[in-house]
Amino acid sequence: MTATPLVYVVDDDADVRDSLRLLLESVGIEVKAYDSADAFLEREDTGLNRVCCLLLDVRMPGMGGIALLEYLRSHKALLATIVITGHGDIPMAVRAMKLGAVDFISKPYNHQVLLDLVQETLRRTPIQAVVETVTDDDLLERWHNLTEREQQVFWSVVRGAANKVIALDLVISIRTVEAHRARIMKKMEVRKLADLVLASVRLERLVRNEGI
Repeated sequence: MTATPLVYVVDDDADVRDSLRLLLESVGIEVKAYDSADAFLEREDTGLNRVCCLLLDVRMPGMGGIALLEYLRSHKALLATIVITGHGDIPMAVRAMKLGAVDFISKPYNHQVLLDLVQETLRRTPIQAVVETVTDDDLLERWHNLTEREQQVFWSVVRGAANKVIALDLVISIRTVEAHRARIMKKMEVRKLADLVLASVRLERLVRNEGI
């Protein structure tokens, strides 16, 4: 495996591709950019022979980001993927996480935040990127430490509902939703929404098994 890190960028917006290339190359990361998922699949073998990750837009003509993730998963390609979404695409980002994406970032994104995220992902091998280090017992213990209301907010959040939507559904204030979200993040011991989504993927199975 070559030690030179590589980032694939798949986005139909030429300006975005150029911007990401300049940003990543400024810190010594090699970039290969494609304007479609089809072009990526035609020319690459998913980079399993080197340290790499994929920056993937979810909305593209033809094969979209979700369809590409489904393809990669069906072909057992362990390619660490960071999904780039618009503000209205959080439910789609949640679906991407369930298909194996390791993180997501919303547009417009902070360049330093994106760089940190890419470099953190590249420090891990593709296999390490999908390994869940928290045990099932620990995850369930954190879940049961949530109040019933916090559990309701939890599921709404990881399914992509906005705070104002959650507030209307649960007949509570937006400020109360924000307070619940903060407590949920603390009790679940996660720092960002992407980590909460990853936890929810496992919790769906664990909680269902408890009810059997």
